[in-house]
Amino acid sequence: MVLIGELGERKTRHMDKKQKKVNMLTLALGIALLPPIWAVAAPYLGVDVGAVALICAGLYVTNGNNRKDALKIATGFLAGDAWAVTAIFVMEKLSFPPNVELYLTLFMLGGIAVLIGETLPKVFFTPAWLCGWAIGLMIMGPMKVSELGMLPIQIGIAMIAGVFYVGVGVDAFQKFLIQKI
Repeated sequence: MVLIGELGERKTRHMDKKQKKVNMLTLALGIALLPPIWAVAAPYLGVDVGAVALICAGLYVTNGNNRKDALKIATGFLAGDAWAVTAIFVMEKLSFPPNVELYLTLFMLGGIAVLIGETLPKVFFTPAWLCGWAIGLMIMGPMKVSELGMLPIQIGIAMIAGVFYVGVGVDAFQKFLIQKI
């Protein structure tokens, strides 16, 4: 004979499995549908670094899909993008061996980024600032400031698309589907 408590437990486990499956399938559909639209559209919008959006969306999701943090995550990424340009500029002006220039620039700008980000946590999400800086340096680091052209703006657009279109968008799409199911 099955006790009522055991029956309730079995039903809860079944619902948990069912809910997990619904969550997984709706997320899979959202990821399959929305980011590829950005990947196809980005070059038509003049953004040749569209994949940056996926990295930025990943940090948004890692922060728990907290929509209330989306703006400060985006401002953190944009600050990191500007920080990468600043680092390239500083390293061009220094006249030390390249490894020393790199160390001094990362030391100085990294420390300042954390101090600003942690002093203004309602404005900047410090992990996004540091991640955005790394993204910018990875893409623009081998270039001179005079060669950057519109690349920092393209990176910034991709960062914003990553947070709001891919991150917030997929989350909203998934929640909409779950509500309808």
